Amino acid sequence: MENRITLHGRNFKPLIPNAKLEEAIDILAEKINHDFEGVTEEDAPILLCTLNGAMIFMGELLKRITFPCIVKAAKLSSYEGTRSTGIVKSETVIKGIEGRSIIVVEDIVDTGNTVEAMEKMLFSLGAADVRICTMLLKPEVYKKQIPLDYVALEIPNKFIVGFGLDYDELGRNSKDIYVLDE
Repeated sequence: MENRITLHGRNFKPLIPNAKLEEAIDILAEKINHDFEGVTEEDAPILLCTLNGAMIFMGELLKRITFPCIVKAAKLSSYEGTRSTGIVKSETVIKGIEGRSIIVVEDIVDTGNTVEAMEKMLFSLGAADVRICTMLLKPEVYKKQIPLDYVALEIPNKFIVGFGLDYDELGRNSKDIYVLDE
């Protein structure tokens, strides 16, 4: 793991090495595989990747999923720079979910605004069941009533980058996770 990275003139220090991320994803995938054991192609759940942040997590998770599943993606955003705006913007139309179980695959849940908006949208489109799967959770700031079914790791309420997470579109390609060093 590199000691530091610099993005847009700001310094980030190591927080979570890739090996710890991979181990957490292994454990999470075991839980999901157990919960969906026995599903068939006819009732295959949809794994819905929230773009762009969850792409790497979704790819790693899919390598470990052992049941039939359908993969879709949705683009929602609420961040500008290092802060959440509190307003969730949807840039995607999601089709073909009527009567299906959906596993929303998130990179990080902090305020829960995106999860809340996504769940509401999916049920309005006819989803039978919505489960939330996140790589990272900031429990200090998550105050929503929506249950998070699958959480790989909990982290402090700090701004992070790497493993799909970005700072104004940079830093997603780091295999480790870094925290803003201020």
